[in-house]
Amino acid sequence: MRSTTGWLAHGSTELRRTSIPRRDLRRDDLAVRVDHCGVCHTDLHALRSHHGDDPLVPGHEFTGVVTETGPDVTGFQVGDPVAVGNIVDSCGTCVACAAGQENFCREFPTLTYGGTDRHDGTPTLGAFSREYVVRDRFAYHLSEGLDPAAAAPLMCAGITVWEPLRALGVGPGSRVAVSGLGGLGHLAVKFAVALGAEVSVVSRSADRAADAARLGAHDLVDSTDPDAMAAARDRFDVLIDTIPVAHDVGPYLGLVAVDGTLSHLGYLGSMTVDAMDLLVGRKKLSSAGSGGRPATAAMLDFCAAHGVTADVEVLPSARVADALERLGRNDVRYRFVLDLSDLD
Repeated sequence: MRSTTGWLAHGSTELRRTSIPRRDLRRDDLAVRVDHCGVCHTDLHALRSHHGDDPLVPGHEFTGVVTETGPDVTGFQVGDPVAVGNIVDSCGTCVACAAGQENFCREFPTLTYGGTDRHDGTPTLGAFSREYVVRDRFAYHLSEGLDPAAAAPLMCAGITVWEPLRALGVGPGSRVAVSGLGGLGHLAVKFAVALGAEVSVVSRSADRAADAARLGAHDLVDSTDPDAMAAARDRFDVLIDTIPVAHDVGPYLGLVAVDGTLSHLGYLGSMTVDAMDLLVGRKKLSSAGSGGRPATAAMLDFCAAHGVTADVEVLPSARVADALERLGRNDVRYRFVLDLSDLD
């Protein structure tokens, strides 16, 4: 058993720098020096609900460099820059895995942290740490043209919005709205613009108009203005809903065109939908989570070709408590990324 240094949760209020275990490399493993790791709302939720029953090290969107490879690894070499997301294994044999949708694995995918290793049953510990050991199938080559700090959030926030945009056929001529301009939402805008769509932001904060325009959006629809919402009724082919709290999707379905789709990504709790909001206009309500291996690789290639990365604020990992506190207040434009080099 090897070890590294990372930030381990103690209860729901504190992360402490300490030694954490890493497995010895299996035949198809990579050891990755973690250089940058994004801070996701999922990390905040995991910490708030943690009571110490199992060890918790957050972090599931990261970039770094390969430092060692198992004997069966052929696709990576020591020194390769790589990116890893929130899925690090799956059964590999179910219908979903066979279709390249490991994110929908029938046995549930193994998560980067808070999961259970499929081989030895130990809890997975995340990338708020200086090293991560990962199966080679779930690591991805990172183009040297992408800034590794700004690329880290692509591996969770990015793929979460990329896969539904591609599944829904967004491209030139598509009219796309994005509700919620946060970590997911700002990347949804960037992707949809780069795909050639006409993009609008739907926000309760009208002062986000300038930022929406900077990201490439055509306009901003103020969701608190009844006249603006009425004027935008039935306007969009696709609406990507990234709002991270419970909310009524009815007004947003009203913005979706006939045969259009609202993809609900931001809030994962229970929700109620009035069937009439779907019936009038033959509208569709869908959802998605993370992405499979082919989609993740395609996203990174697209980002390298189009220069798409996240807007980030980079902090040394010693300031992880500041990042989490500010994230809880939504005081970030648009993703915190930890620099793990201070763990050396």
